[in-house]
Amino acid sequence: MGRFLIQAVISALGLWLAAAVVPGITVDGWVTLALAAVLLGVANAVVKPILVFVTFPITVITLGLFLLVVNAAVLGLVALLLPGFSIAGFVPAVLGALLVSLVSWAGSQLVRGER
Repeated sequence: MGRFLIQAVISALGLWLAAAVVPGITVDGWVTLALAAVLLGVANAVVKPILVFVTFPITVITLGLFLLVVNAAVLGLVALLLPGFSIAGFVPAVLGALLVSLVSWAGSQLVRGER
């Protein structure tokens, strides 16, 4: 449970940065940001593996670049389910997913380095 909370905080930071930097991504407040981070964690644990399995052939053909589209779709799903969190289109979703992924990777490297 502690690891999930740490990941949720790191995801919230990534979502906050994406909302601040990427035009087209808006978050109404800190509560919405926290809920979006938790919902993103759940969606990444449940929905993303299914999407990765279903889209495996196109992911192989594109040498893994299609995973950006899968990440953007998961982020878009979170935006659809959560009022107060919106994404204006495909390009902001891809840029936001890329930014959240980079922040999550960097945060997990920092947390792993502290152990």
